Amino acid sequence: MFFRNLTFFRFPASTKLDDLDTGLEDCQLKPVGPLELSSRGFVSPFGRDSELLAARQGDAIWLTVGGEDRLLPGAVVNDMLARKLEEIEQKEGRKPGGRTRKRIKDELITDLLPRAFIKPSRTDALLDLEHGIAVIDSSSRKSAENVCSEIRRALGSFPALPLNAEVPPRSILTGWVAGEPLPDGLSIGDECELRDPVDQGAVVKVQRMDLHSDEIARHLETGKQVTRLALSLDDHVSFVLGEDLVVRKFKLLDGAVDQLDNNNADDARAEMDARFVLMSAEVKRLFAVLESALKLSKAD
Repeated sequence: MFFRNLTFFRFPASTKLDDLDTGLEDCQLKPVGPLELSSRGFVSPFGRDSELLAARQGDAIWLTVGGEDRLLPGAVVNDMLARKLEEIEQKEGRKPGGRTRKRIKDELITDLLPRAFIKPSRTDALLDLEHGIAVIDSSSRKSAENVCSEIRRALGSFPALPLNAEVPPRSILTGWVAGEPLPDGLSIGDECELRDPVDQGAVVKVQRMDLHSDEIARHLETGKQVTRLALSLDDHVSFVLGEDLVVRKFKLLDGAVDQLDNNNADDARAEMDARFVLMSAEVKRLFAVLESALKLSKAD
């Protein structure tokens, strides 16, 4: 298991998680009902064959929120509704009113839902109890907040808030591309996004390119600002950092993964534990660098 995206939240390190195991059991994923569109709850990080709802290694906890969604495309419902309304109009010689349309649509959905396909999903989360950070494996703020809501439902209270930078992140990213010194260990990659600061301004997306080139310099001279930037930390992780403080394309490099080669894990569970220990350590190290570089506010 390796996260691909990192959306961070902060919570007070003093937050008590004594009742976590009980809360997770009470909030396990239940199969979506025949007339429900979706269901959410906790599942085992280790897959269906395990009943363990949380993996703990030191001060790190690995949780997984599972989901089941019934796939009922609006186009299908609207097409069947149009046919029903046409039949009524031909039979009665008049167009059905709004209340009739709503009633028929509700009846169609009720009839179709139990036969709709079910799409499963899972979203992993890492809780760092020492530093008070929650890391959600999603680039979607809404999806990440939904995971925090599930944790809050399990605990009764979970005061996790999105990251807040004291300095606009795009100004820091732009400065790095313009030649300002980077924090120790960080280096610029070959991908970035530049935006004109005016509304509806130009957007330039660059991949596989030297970001110290004259072309990039000209974009900066015209006032464009960097809103996403590919970076790497030592030879351990590469990622793309956005001005929204979301880390995308997170990837462990050989310098980190080589540590697994020295692990003597002889079963799947032990290997997953080893991967979790490695990933959580690298995520914590990356967050510490970003916290200092981006002047992130502390949790109250």
